[in-house]
Amino acid sequence: MVKGSLSAPTHKGYPAWAPALRATEVGTQGWHVLQPDWPLPCATLRQQALNHNVGWMQKLVTQAGVELVPHGKTTMSPELFQTQLAAGAWGITFATVGQLAAGLTAGVQRAVLANQVLLPHDLHWLRQLRANHPALQAPFLLDSAAQLSAIEAWMADACSGEGTTLPPFDVLIELGLPDGRTGCRSVAQALELAHAAHASQVVRLVGVECYEGLWAKGDSASDTTLVNALMQQVHDLAHACDRAGLFDAAPEVLISAGGSAVFDLVVGWLKPVLSRPVRGLLRSGCYVTHDDGFYKRLGHLVDQRLATQGLNGQPWGCGNGLQAALEVWAVVQSRPAPHVAILNAGKRDLSFDMGLPAPVRWCQAGSMQPQTAPAHWAVTQLNDQHAYLNLGDTTDPAYPTGLQVGDRVALGISHPCSTFDKWRWMPVVTDGGQIVGAITTGF
Repeated sequence: MVKGSLSAPTHKGYPAWAPALRATEVGTQGWHVLQPDWPLPCATLRQQALNHNVGWMQKLVTQAGVELVPHGKTTMSPELFQTQLAAGAWGITFATVGQLAAGLTAGVQRAVLANQVLLPHDLHWLRQLRANHPALQAPFLLDSAAQLSAIEAWMADACSGEGTTLPPFDVLIELGLPDGRTGCRSVAQALELAHAAHASQVVRLVGVECYEGLWAKGDSASDTTLVNALMQQVHDLAHACDRAGLFDAAPEVLISAGGSAVFDLVVGWLKPVLSRPVRGLLRSGCYVTHDDGFYKRLGHLVDQRLATQGLNGQPWGCGNGLQAALEVWAVVQSRPAPHVAILNAGKRDLSFDMGLPAPVRWCQAGSMQPQTAPAHWAVTQLNDQHAYLNLGDTTDPAYPTGLQVGDRVALGISHPCSTFDKWRWMPVVTDGGQIVGAITTGF
């Protein structure tokens, strides 16, 4: 087997009868995910929707006059990183130094570490990565004096042991929400920390960051109020830092925000007018595959706002919104009751942290022609390796024979992040199921 190639059983969903192949070779084999001998369950990416999403989001940030730094933790896929960068992304966001290291091997040169870095191990690793990649830009988040003290203590120890001076780490002051996750809880607290960072020899203050995504409620009025209040604080902090000369060591000021829930409300706030150049960085990640659950519901609101309000006061002309690209195909392995089908995919294969998967397509045994799943089908429960599919009205005249053992069902996902980390590879398929490529993941 060639090192770095796909093979069974190491790569779940890869056929045992196939030779070991590199991901770049998979699309030339003439395979089809609905061919009778294809192993299921198998997570797939629909090529048309994937390409649409990558282009659509790039158009959005271009129209807004900001840059895209998609969150890499969504997919941890070098192939998708390369696709996003080739489409125009400024860099890739990561949550850990380890994820950044993986991204560097995929050709990432600029990144945002959207998390606090303070452990000696991680600081040492980040230092090594910067030494090995001199062009690397990778600011991380700072939200407390305690974190700054930890960095200073590590730097003092490292410098005393080597008798040398190390370059400072770039940092973004993080503003948080009351009762939220990380981040300073007020502009005053954040400004005090910014002064301390400016005075420190171990960090260089290069901007301000926040994250609003977890607190979106799916109501445009309340979500707009939340985003405007938080981003106004970001502006207030950025202006105060600018007036005090706290960004004087930074070649440009970075203003970063934006998850995958209400990104359209955020982008207009990412370019405050300061005395120094400003680069706005939007960090949405789940857009690349979108989903059939949580983000689909919020995405409808994004589409409505763009259609009625435009973007930054300008008409929105980039066509349809984001499309679900991620599906997990499974087989019906049992029909224990008239209204129940048991599928051979479960918690080990599917996201379930932000909603159960939804049946979106199906295909009869012996056929390779997928059909749209009836709207009344619903997954009601998951075990480790099983999904309970409720078929509802079994007298539906459109499906007189009902779903049978051996039939295949495609499950759409809610919250794609926690499906990606269950698969080491995914075939890229046409809407009809022809396999035209593959991606790998590095969780």
